[in-house]
Amino acid sequence: MPSLKALRTRINSVKSTQKITSAMKMVAASKLRRAQQQAEAARPYAERMDRMLRALAASVAGSPTAPPLLVGTGQDKTHLLIAVTADRGLAGAFNASIGRATRNLARRLEAEGKTVKIITVGRKGRDYLRRELSSRLVDDISLAGKRRVEFSEAQEIGNRVTSMLAAGEIDVATLIYNRFQSVIAQVVTEQQIIPAPPPPEGDTVDTGGAMYDFEPDEETILSRLLPQALAVQVFRALLESAAGEHGARMTAMDNATRNAGDMIKRLTLNYNRARQANITKELIEIISGAEAV
Repeated sequence: MPSLKALRTRINSVKSTQKITSAMKMVAASKLRRAQQQAEAARPYAERMDRMLRALAASVAGSPTAPPLLVGTGQDKTHLLIAVTADRGLAGAFNASIGRATRNLARRLEAEGKTVKIITVGRKGRDYLRRELSSRLVDDISLAGKRRVEFSEAQEIGNRVTSMLAAGEIDVATLIYNRFQSVIAQVVTEQQIIPAPPPPEGDTVDTGGAMYDFEPDEETILSRLLPQALAVQVFRALLESAAGEHGARMTAMDNATRNAGDMIKRLTLNYNRARQANITKELIEIISGAEAV
């Protein structure tokens, strides 16, 4: 059995850890509310934009003048996977789930004879994928030190994807991120952003029978709209991931705080038993010595 000094040291160490995890839980809870509001506010616009892109892609399918951002290159050889994780850990399985989903998708695509390239957003995703898929990593982006996600950061990622598409380096691009569902649940989501996937069956865009004139021409509008739409989809993924990270960290730190409390109770019980055993032993020695005299 450990000595009383070792047990006291262990109890104090666990108490210090409990204070840290409790503080981290409160910090994550305070950040979660704002991040959740941002993610939920971005959903309607991003979902409507996604529906519009799907409808546009279906309407111009097969057209030789269709923009590559909308319909892709017409090939399916090189896939770009954009894995969105956090820059910090202590969030349970939040980062590992994205790493596993990206790895599994990359292996499945390569088994089909496709070429895979990966861009990681967040240091944890980079560290996870570098162990097995280092040769597929073409870029890593870190948002460490940023107090909140800005649209300009999503635009930079969108511009990187656009330049790779224009250079013929990729044919298909897919976002992999955690969609915020609740404080205790984040859903791993794979969203194809290039080319825009076809709309679900029965999903049509109702124009009310109206006829539209475009000013300026349609090509000019699309050349400005499509990069913006791509950035919107990336921005939504970043916001969802940020909210999911705070929720996952809050849950993980709450569990850690509870586990620390249980450990403190067990160690305190062992300490009291050891102390009682020492006192009993000393009393026996005193009584035995007195009887011997």
